[in-house]
Amino acid sequence: MKKKNFFWIGYSDLLTSLFFVMLVLFVITFLIFQKKNAELKAQNQKLELIKEVETALESLDTSYFAYDNYNKRYKLNVDVIFNPGSSKISDLDEKEHEYLKKAGENLFETISKLIEQKPTVEYLLIVEGNTQRTLYNGDWNYKVIPDVGYNLSYRRALALVNFWKNKCNIPFDSIKKNCELLIAGSGYFGQSREKDENLNRRFTIQVTSKVGKLLDLKS
Repeated sequence: MKKKNFFWIGYSDLLTSLFFVMLVLFVITFLIFQKKNAELKAQNQKLELIKEVETALESLDTSYFAYDNYNKRYKLNVDVIFNPGSSKISDLDEKEHEYLKKAGENLFETISKLIEQKPTVEYLLIVEGNTQRTLYNGDWNYKVIPDVGYNLSYRRALALVNFWKNKCNIPFDSIKKNCELLIAGSGYFGQSREKDENLNRRFTIQVTSKVGKLLDLKS
């Protein structure tokens, strides 16, 4: 009789142990599921915000901006042709000045509306310049003097931003709390280049939301 009691006691302890193990596994699985679900929800919110920004940017005037579907960014519709090796806006004629002014005003107005609609979201505006590839001392300039291209394209992008701010009085500084303006130069490189090198004198405009910061996610 004592042996039978010992068996049932041992059997009961075994079932209790198994139940405890299953309970622990269930809790761990549930917590992992909850964490994963929260991450997916945050990622979905991030995606929805990006879609909203992209939809809002569709209101950019197509008279001034063309959307590059492959690289997911905008370009000025008109080729901005500087003198060789120059980054002076004064190289351009009055018609191009007026075009750039209206493009800047339209860009500022669009971003301002974005901020008004989503004041808790921070935005990133990137103005990127590039430089045409040409022959230099019997070889391609991008092979021989790549740094010159980076420097020149940056100065061209900077010239455009300064033109908007100083000559056109477009108050980009008034939205800097919500929108960080970055000036970049891709030189003779960059993803948004055209096959026809004569067309690689455009500025590229990219606007995106800093949703990673908003949702406290690593971007």
